[in-house]
Amino acid sequence: MPNVQSRPCFLTPERLQPDFPLFVFLPGMDGTGRLLRTQTAGLEPAFDVRCLAIPPDDLTNWQVLTETVVALIEAELQQAPDRPVYLCGESFGACLAMKVALYAPQLFDRIILVNPASSFRRKPIIVWGSQVTRWLPEFAYRLSSIALMPFLAYLGRVAEGDRQTFYDAVLSVPQKTSIWRLSLLGEFDVTDEQLPQLKQPVLLLASATDRLLPSLPEVQHLEKFLPHAQTVVLPYSGHACLLEADVNLYEIMKAQNFLTAHSQKLLRSR
Repeated sequence: MPNVQSRPCFLTPERLQPDFPLFVFLPGMDGTGRLLRTQTAGLEPAFDVRCLAIPPDDLTNWQVLTETVVALIEAELQQAPDRPVYLCGESFGACLAMKVALYAPQLFDRIILVNPASSFRRKPIIVWGSQVTRWLPEFAYRLSSIALMPFLAYLGRVAEGDRQTFYDAVLSVPQKTSIWRLSLLGEFDVTDEQLPQLKQPVLLLASATDRLLPSLPEVQHLEKFLPHAQTVVLPYSGHACLLEADVNLYEIMKAQNFLTAHSQKLLRSR
């Protein structure tokens, strides 16, 4: 996949599949898009996969990020405007996914929200920690990032090669950018009254043993307001569950009958 440009862009696989449904992944706080690597092999036989990559120095607000993602998706659909689009966001990316889906609901056939960080303001210690981050010297910030990793993921459930990718992604976020993205989570403003506007089927994934955020209660809360939502609880997973070797997003989607008719037809033809 190519290097990130100076503005948000999509990372694309070597083999483009314009006849396949488009699967758009919006990453967590790291913004790299590279932590989907453990899921890509399972998704690519059925989807044309795109991962959003946000440059490490990007300090744009929710509105600009939302409009940028929508523009990138519309550009992908120019050659095949009728194919289904799956929008998937993890943690910070799940918040962005809600913003994007509300901004341009006509683009999406399915929405997947994984451990959405919309619960950020409901955990005061995380809010306090984000405020402290701005006063840390650079070396202390990097040490705190390393110390946070066991809360972000259960490293014993992550393959050894993927652990290094995880470390690199976490440490790639500059202090100024981390402070900015945490402030965005503190300002996240999708309300319960807005959620019923999302009429698409929504798959909610929650890690029951998330040590960073109260993801399970948050998903249960969202399910009350999303008209066509279904929840899958991952009983032993941490916050960064898509990195875990035993979590297969595509298999979860199949098991939950979450594929469009187009995707099911494609699956039968294989």
